[in-house]
Amino acid sequence: ARFVWKFLYDEGLIDSSLGDEPFLKLRAPGWILGEDSRKMSKRWGNVVTPDDIIPKFGADTLRVYEMFMGPFEVMKPWSMAGVEGASRFLGRVWRLFQQGRDVAVKDAPFVRSKLHQTIKKVTEDIPQMKFNTAISALMELVNTLTEHGVDKDILKTLCLLLAPFAPHLAEEVWVEVLGEPFSVHQASWPTYDAKFI
Repeated sequence: ARFVWKFLYDEGLIDSSLGDEPFLKLRAPGWILGEDSRKMSKRWGNVVTPDDIIPKFGADTLRVYEMFMGPFEVMKPWSMAGVEGASRFLGRVWRLFQQGRDVAVKDAPFVRSKLHQTIKKVTEDIPQMKFNTAISALMELVNTLTEHGVDKDILKTLCLLLAPFAPHLAEEVWVEVLGEPFSVHQASWPTYDAKFI
């Protein structure tokens, strides 16, 4: 992207007031290693492609797992057990949406506090590219909601928070389960209230 920008800038096709650098900050992701902790390579026979994962687990599972593996910029090894864990998490989320609409919320102040803590955490973590800790907060919230129950407003908020990580699941839930207008990705991002935290 930087090469293309610089080329177009040099050719006079980009307004010079924008400058010759396209990014204020560029963060490179850490390498994903094979399960054997070596760099993925055909030579080592340890390459995993999306085509290996998506047919069995779905694109959202792949996205969630890759973002949950660890800090964005850190080198980390691939793990099929981790993929399966992400799949189980999304399965729990799906069941929560299917069953949660008719469940009474127990200990509502505790649930509201956990919800607002999660909104704050996910909202702050996304711009900092701390996807792994944002997903961890969502996992904790799902555990709380599974134990204490949910209402439709809580489900809507959970769906919005989940949408950047599992966009297909979130869209399906938003429209088909919650009955909201298409699209979850055009809905307003939830805000937290500090007094509930």
